[in-house]
Amino acid sequence: MTYPVRPSPRLILGSASPRRKELLAVLGIVPDAILPPDIDETPAKGELPHHYCARIAREKIAAIPAGPDDIVLSADTTVALGRRILGKPRDADEARRFLDLLSGRRHRVFTALAVRRGDASWDRIVEARVKMKSLSPAERDGYIATGDWQGKAGGYSIQGPAGAFIPWISGSYTAIVGLPLAETAQLLQAAGWPVWVAR
Repeated sequence: MTYPVRPSPRLILGSASPRRKELLAVLGIVPDAILPPDIDETPAKGELPHHYCARIAREKIAAIPAGPDDIVLSADTTVALGRRILGKPRDADEARRFLDLLSGRRHRVFTALAVRRGDASWDRIVEARVKMKSLSPAERDGYIATGDWQGKAGGYSIQGPAGAFIPWISGSYTAIVGLPLAETAQLLQAAGWPVWVAR
């Protein structure tokens, strides 16, 4: 007698970020669907950066339509200078202001993960610290001209040309990029996704 094989759950990535898709691929994972949620990402008045980041990740997984056995993964990355949240710059002028603020200083990068399967959910927040060297006006403006700042929290990406501005980090490099691999693997396994099993 043969028994029907129970299908594996679908994995839905709730992010349009190509970097997160690439980092999942490092673990050998290809999501079954990519459904970026449409939510209001405006910080609440006085909201601390790590609270904001965790809240947005949780709201993202809640906003994604999924079947009862689907696994939904979302993340949010926030750059913080003290209590100040540096989000995605609206334009080149704001990106320039962000880089002026970060130049020669240490800052924190938070990436919050959230995973949902049915009524159960798991979440984690990962903090890394980053030092940006003092930027000359030519370096800053040359980077702005690349356009790499667009859609990047804090107005830069460590995996792009701005990596030349980062002499020191403490913590998870993949968290700074946007998806901490160790914690992602842990949460997916907790939700029943066998990360290290060939599919």
